[in-house]
Amino acid sequence: MAPLAALFHYGTVALTVAITAIGVGLGEGLASIAIFRAINIQPQAQADIMRTAVLGMALIETAAIMGITMALVVLLGSPEGAVSLNTSVAELGIVFAICLSGFVLGVVSALPVQQACLSIARQPFFGQKITRFMLIAQSMIQTPIIFGFIVAMYIKDNALGVTSMYESIRLLACGLSVGLGSIGPAIGLAHFAKTACRSVGINRDAYNKLLTFTLVSEAIIETPIIFSMVIALLLMNMESTSLVVSISMLSAALSIGLGTLGAGISSGRTAAQAAYQIALNPAQSGLLSRVSMFAQGLMDTIAIYALLVSITLLFR
Repeated sequence: MAPLAALFHYGTVALTVAITAIGVGLGEGLASIAIFRAINIQPQAQADIMRTAVLGMALIETAAIMGITMALVVLLGSPEGAVSLNTSVAELGIVFAICLSGFVLGVVSALPVQQACLSIARQPFFGQKITRFMLIAQSMIQTPIIFGFIVAMYIKDNALGVTSMYESIRLLACGLSVGLGSIGPAIGLAHFAKTACRSVGINRDAYNKLLTFTLVSEAIIETPIIFSMVIALLLMNMESTSLVVSISMLSAALSIGLGTLGAGISSGRTAAQAAYQIALNPAQSGLLSRVSMFAQGLMDTIAIYALLVSITLLFR
């Protein structure tokens, strides 16, 4: 194994574990701070707060679990000395697919856990439903890392068969597409989940309305990551035969990856504000939901434009 190929190969293994672990560590630290604050506010609810925190932290660790699993697959799935430079460059796509989404999710997944613990402190007799609400909201936040893991597995399965640098760049673009594309939606999903958990603590009578709104809104917020996955799937089924084609593929990945950033964050912030207003005025939940979804739909057109540009770059 050439020195540069070895550096990229083992660097992929190390970064996949380390970067996701950093994100998860930061996230669990943020969640732990909120646990102490919540117990200090309402010591009698300590058992419910701790149960919620443990369940929430288990979901925060999803990114780290995905990271170490992928690292072991790369490390143990490649015959020693058989990794070429082309293969190792392709494996860098795994770093983009897992590390970008894993680091961001590790940090932001703590936000709903924080607010759920504080909400239980405010509504100690409503603890079980708040915990259930948090688990539903937080589970949907994990979609980007799941997509990243799927793409990373594809890259790993095909990297050993790569014979040209053009094909290596194609696989790298697959990882870049879903990795960059996960950042905005992940932040938006977490911000919304945080506010939704806070809203349940403000007005428990709005629980059913907020739950329905949460399921629909999170599906809309994560639409841009689906667009990124579409581009990654298209890249999986294409061939790169020249430098120009490879550059077009990288450009398509950057277009959809960066194009989803603003749409994902803004959609999450809009839905979060609507959830807060529903808690303050449940009687107007229908109107607030419709306005929020209409605004989110307009925001997603930005991601659609990025998708169209990416497709044009791939099939020009």
